[in-house]
Amino acid sequence: MRALRSLRLGLVGAVALTATSLAADALAAPAPASGSATGDHSATREAMDAAVKDGVPGVVGQVNDTYGTWKGTSGVGDLRTGRPRSAGEHYRVGSITKTFVATVLLQLEAEGRLSLDDKVDTWLPGVVRGNLHDGRRITLRQLLNHTSGIFNYRDDDEFVRTYILKDAFYKTRYDTVALDRHVKYAMANKPYFTPGSSWQYSNTNYSLAAMVIEKATGNPYGEEIRRRVITPLRLRATSVPGTNPRVPRPSSRAYAKLAESTDGPSHDVTELNPTRAGGDMISGAADLNRFYSALLRGELLPKKQLAEMKTTVEAKGLPKVRYGLGLAERELSCGVTVWGHHGGITGWTSEAVTTADGRHSLAFNFNGDWSGDSHAVIEAEFCHTP
Repeated sequence: MRALRSLRLGLVGAVALTATSLAADALAAPAPASGSATGDHSATREAMDAAVKDGVPGVVGQVNDTYGTWKGTSGVGDLRTGRPRSAGEHYRVGSITKTFVATVLLQLEAEGRLSLDDKVDTWLPGVVRGNLHDGRRITLRQLLNHTSGIFNYRDDDEFVRTYILKDAFYKTRYDTVALDRHVKYAMANKPYFTPGSSWQYSNTNYSLAAMVIEKATGNPYGEEIRRRVITPLRLRATSVPGTNPRVPRPSSRAYAKLAESTDGPSHDVTELNPTRAGGDMISGAADLNRFYSALLRGELLPKKQLAEMKTTVEAKGLPKVRYGLGLAERELSCGVTVWGHHGGITGWTSEAVTTADGRHSLAFNFNGDWSGDSHAVIEAEFCHTP
């Protein structure tokens, strides 16, 4: 049991906002100025290089600020050929998907089609039941800010044995795992706490949120994301792939250890059916910067709904991190606050953050899920002066 839990927490990259990526303080810089105050991103590049030195195969990222656009890469996109990573790549963004889902749900609230105070059972009768789970006591808001107490299906032992461990991964990598199946795995376990009494990240919350979108609109949640967010913002590298196991080109290969030890071989896990994940979307750094900048500037939500999204609760166990509705608030070592989300999925680790005014944005990706300090890259960009 301990071995399975170690694998879940340390290697699969499924838990967004991990303590390593969000809470661990990088070496604090004494000056509060942004690293791009002079348009110099050398500290960011050095942090990307450090991640590669730490074992990440490759890094690709982009900054958008008042000085324009900066693109950086480090390491390789293919361990077999040594091909380097390149700007403009597509990659899986994992739980960054949650911000898109929350945005759509908040748009539906603004249209009067639902309320965040609705109980889950109002929309999904009888779905959240079992082992003390009760959808009649949980609101949609509690799904979005992870205060529902609902068990994270990716922590279920059967799920791990079936889909994540090495031999199981190769047997099931192309299998479809429907949203209601995510919930059934969760319901086989007891909740973490009574609704509203604490905070615990759970991918099941957003499987349920996606199901509510489908019930409220009559359309697949991916179609609603495309219609309401991707198309209006012209996010050309962004997609909700459904069951498609491939990543569009240009792209790199993705790697995972699929084991408890990080000393073993790296396995190519680029192709997989993303329905098994806690976030299935594909995007790129430029699109993610555009998305978060537009979101924080109020281009996607009315003022009331954006204020709700930015109303945060303490993310227990993650110092200097608070969690809103699909959006995390991080206070960096230099006092700068950024908003965004971490994304982890087998083989990939992604980050996308922006300042509250949307004027300074950073998005980047590691094509490996077992090493590298992504928080240090964020610190370098927003805090370390040249």
